[in-house]
Amino acid sequence: MRAYAIQTRLFRVLRWVVIGLLVLACVFPFYYMLELSFVPIEQLLLNPARLWVPLQDLTLQTYQNVLAPESQGGQGFGHFMLNSAIVAIVTAILTLGVSIAGAYAVARLQFFGRRQVSALFLAVYLFPVIIIAIPLFVGFSAMGIRESLFGLVIVYIAQTIPVSIHMLRSYLRSIPDSIEEAAAIDGAGRGRILWQIVVPLAMPSIMSTGLYVFMIAWNEFLFALLFLTANRDLWTVSLGLSQLSNGIEVSKTVLMAGSVLLTVPIVVLYGIAERSLTEGLTSGADKG
Repeated sequence: MRAYAIQTRLFRVLRWVVIGLLVLACVFPFYYMLELSFVPIEQLLLNPARLWVPLQDLTLQTYQNVLAPESQGGQGFGHFMLNSAIVAIVTAILTLGVSIAGAYAVARLQFFGRRQVSALFLAVYLFPVIIIAIPLFVGFSAMGIRESLFGLVIVYIAQTIPVSIHMLRSYLRSIPDSIEEAAAIDGAGRGRILWQIVVPLAMPSIMSTGLYVFMIAWNEFLFALLFLTANRDLWTVSLGLSQLSNGIEVSKTVLMAGSVLLTVPIVVLYGIAERSLTEGLTSGADKG
């Protein structure tokens, strides 16, 4: 018993040590990036290893430089973020609209080849995107939509729909059939059942899927580089950050400010949606 008590206490201590190390490994890089984004380049050159900066040494000049238009000597990140927000929001809305209906059909409706179709959605997502990059580049160039945010949205929708349907399908299958059967007995049609009953119950999964799609569209770089690199007015924030990292005259503090602007929207959205992501809306819904 004494040995067991010692082991229990030891593992209890080790658990918190491991948790602390993992939190430190995750939080410290972001903290250091955030700190550097508020430090003047002169202060950074004097003491690059400093982990704590006095408040009087902090500045917003780096963010002013990053967000200001290029015509005013800035990097134009304000416009890049607007482009990324438009692309990510439109992609998330359209992808969810198609994916909810598609996932419901795969999860609930009986049709020939349902299992094969369901597996195909996931198989398509497993192919490397570089395989379709060149065909899309050539095809969109021929249609005249390559250098446009509209073309980029189409690519992102095609990228995210398969995995979105796969994610939503699993959750929709967990919703009891009896809820839909009761609604059908009351005279509700398939469409009403889907949008007024199934969608509210599946909101945690829809929120997480929407956040995933938004994150993909916000951070994606390859297709943004292929389609938009020739037109700076259409650049997204990831493409703008890439140009910052390659710039010889751009200070590392400005680069860190751009990195923070790329990261913070996703963190904020996750914080807002966290409750919806974890809340089990189906608990207690199926009453006998």
